[in-house]
Amino acid sequence: MNGTVNKVILIGNLGKDPEIRRLENGAVVATFSIATSESFTDKNSGEKKEITDWHDIVLWRGLAEIAEKYIRKGTKIYVEGKLKKRSWQDKEGNTKYNTEVIGEELTILSRLEISDKTAAPYNSSGTPNLPSDMPGLSSSSDDDSPF
Repeated sequence: MNGTVNKVILIGNLGKDPEIRRLENGAVVATFSIATSESFTDKNSGEKKEITDWHDIVLWRGLAEIAEKYIRKGTKIYVEGKLKKRSWQDKEGNTKYNTEVIGEELTILSRLEISDKTAAPYNSSGTPNLPSDMPGLSSSSDDDSPF
């Protein structure tokens, strides 16, 4: 081990459907944001408050294909990956920055809903039949913990 760690674990809900791009080299990339929230009681007012943070997620290749097929706005997911900061120049020449989570593992925590029932990935017991050859992919119900 080189003495450094870059690891992120998030559980949250998608804010919108993933955006899917197919690159010229054949790679597939999915980008989306997930919301995480924390609740607390304000010490001064006694009022219960909630703070929501948004996290930009990027999935590549097989995980991007899974995102395209199975996750939508509102889906609860567990994603594990690493932080990556990137910068670019906008039209006015200003440098812009973005910090993203490059997903390396994905677990779908919401029940999957497929509109085309003939392609539904559920087996006879109601459990999702997801491709077993996708590394880091699993699925569970809302009641299951990813730990």
